[in-house]
Amino acid sequence: MKASDIREMSADDIRAQIAQLEEERFRLKFRAATETLENPLRLRFIRRDIARLNTILREQALAAGAPRRGRKNAAAARREAAAAGTTGTAGTTTKAARGGSTTGATPKTRATRASGAAKR
Repeated sequence: MKASDIREMSADDIRAQIAQLEEERFRLKFRAATETLENPLRLRFIRRDIARLNTILREQALAAGAPRRGRKNAAAARREAAAAGTTGTAGTTTKAARGGSTTGATPKTRATRASGAAKR
């Protein structure tokens, strides 16, 4: 499947094509496990077509103004949240701030150590 042909398709058509190819890939992988395929390279072509479709779908989404994803944007969001005085990621706190041990001890181990029981 050529990229120029895919770019002419709508987003819904691309999603439908992805679903169809993933179904075919599943069936071929299942058959490959039970018998010899007459064209084993078909799996590679399907995998690459799915990747090509997903890439062009993402290109179209970015062109339409979808937010970019990635580590740089996550770091920028944390910096903005810190500057605004809010918590970084959905109100999470560190384990030590919640009263948990950072040494990896379980509650049972902590209780044993607190009672002064000897280690075996």
